Amino acid sequence: MKIKTYEKYSALIIELKGNVMGGPEAQEFHDLLHKSIEEGKKNVVVDLASVKFMNSSGLGMLISGYTTIKNGNGSLKLANATEKINSLLVITKLITIFEHYESVDAAVKSFN
Repeated sequence: MKIKTYEKYSALIIELKGNVMGGPEAQEFHDLLHKSIEEGKKNVVVDLASVKFMNSSGLGMLISGYTTIKNGNGSLKLANATEKINSLLVITKLITIFEHYESVDAAVKSFN
């Protein structure tokens, strides 16, 4: 998994690429979110457009990230989930927890 970040308007966009399976990248993701909160960036969008596969550890990483941002009085939203990832969110009922948008732009606009 590769992690790339950029800012768009008032939101931090985190692009995940490849297979999201927890591991050392999960710590990198977690550290990134803590840094974001410390810097006062509390609107976070996780872009899943380039995610090929996600296992339970990857889902755990997203849930942990959601909790971290929520505890920092922020908001974490998902964008561009592929059909596979969307099915995973539906099956695990996480679709009821995460706000999901068809595009990064739509997710960013939802913060206003």
